[in-house]
Amino acid sequence: MSTPTVSSPHPSVPAARDRRPLHWRVRFAFLSLIWGFSFLFMKVGTEGFAPFQVTLGRLVFGTAVLVVAMAVKRERLPRGARTWARLAVAAFFLNALPFSLFAYSELTIPSTLAGICNATSPLWGMALSLVALSEDRPTRVRVAGLGLGFLGVLTVLGAWQGFHGLDARGTAMALLASLSYPVGWIYVRRTLAGSSESHLSLTGGQLLLATLQLAVVTPLLTDLPGHLSLVPLLAIAALGALGTGVAMLVQYGLVAEVGPTTAQMVTYFVPIIATAAGVAVLGEQLAWSTPVGAVIVLAGAALTQARPRSGDRPAGTCAARREQPEAKPSRPEPAGKA
Repeated sequence: MSTPTVSSPHPSVPAARDRRPLHWRVRFAFLSLIWGFSFLFMKVGTEGFAPFQVTLGRLVFGTAVLVVAMAVKRERLPRGARTWARLAVAAFFLNALPFSLFAYSELTIPSTLAGICNATSPLWGMALSLVALSEDRPTRVRVAGLGLGFLGVLTVLGAWQGFHGLDARGTAMALLASLSYPVGWIYVRRTLAGSSESHLSLTGGQLLLATLQLAVVTPLLTDLPGHLSLVPLLAIAALGALGTGVAMLVQYGLVAEVGPTTAQMVTYFVPIIATAAGVAVLGEQLAWSTPVGAVIVLAGAALTQARPRSGDRPAGTCAARREQPEAKPSRPEPAGKA
C-alpha cells in the first residue's frame, strides 16, 4: 500500500520517497520473470506428469502460499453461499480451465508459442467488452489495436504459409486459454466487484475452489505416474508456489500501490521472457515470424488498453461525444497470465 506522506524537516523522508519507485519496479520485474518462466515450468512439468496432474500440483502449491498469507494476516475465507458459487465460476475460468489448457497445449507446441498466445488476452478482453460491458465504449484507437493485434497473431502462426508445421490443436488450446481469462474478468467485474470481502480472502477462496475442481477431475482422467521425476516435480512446485501463489500476492500489491493500468503492463513483458527462457533453457527454435508477430501482438494489445481522451469518438459514431469514464471495480481484476 502507499506510504502516507509525513511532513518532516529531516532528509531521510525525501530519500525514502526516492527509493519507493525502485521498490515497486523490482517487484514488477520479479512478477514479469516468474510469469514468463511459468511456460517453461509447465513444459518441464509435462515431461513427467499428465497435464491435469501438472495443473492440480500447481494449484495445490499456489493455494498453500495463499493459505499461509491468510494465516499471517489473520484473514478468513469468504462467507455466504452466493459468494462461494460466484467464486466457483471465477475459479473455473481464471484458474482451472486456462491452466489445464496451457498445460495440454505444451504437449505439442513450444513454450515460446504458448507465452505469445497468452499475450492475446487483452485482445480477447477488448473484443468481449464491446459486447458484455456497456460502459466500455470502443474508440477508433482501440478498434485499430484489436485489428493490429490479431494481424500479429496471424503473423506468429504463419498464415501465409497455410499454418505449415503448426500443431493446430495445441495452438487452439493456448488461444482458448487466453480467451478464458477475460471471460473470467468480466464475470468477476459483474458479480464480485462490490464484495465486502478482502482481496486476499476472495483470491484464497478462488484458488481453493479451483484446486477442488481439479482434484475431482484429475483422478477420473489420468493414471498415477509410474515413478516420480524430481525435475518435473520441482518445476510444478515452482510453477505453483511462485507462478501462482506468490505472483498473485505481488500482483495485488502492485495494483494497490501503482494502480491497475501500470500493474497490467506486466502482460507485455511476459511473452518476451517466455520466449527468451524457451530458447535459452529448452533450446526451442524460432522462425523470424514469431518475434515479429509477437511485437505486433504487443503493439495491438497496448493500443486496446489506451486511455480514451476527451476528444476521441467511439468507433462507428458520427457525432462527437465525450467518452464516459470507465467503471472502476473495487476489486482489482486478475491479470491474464499463465
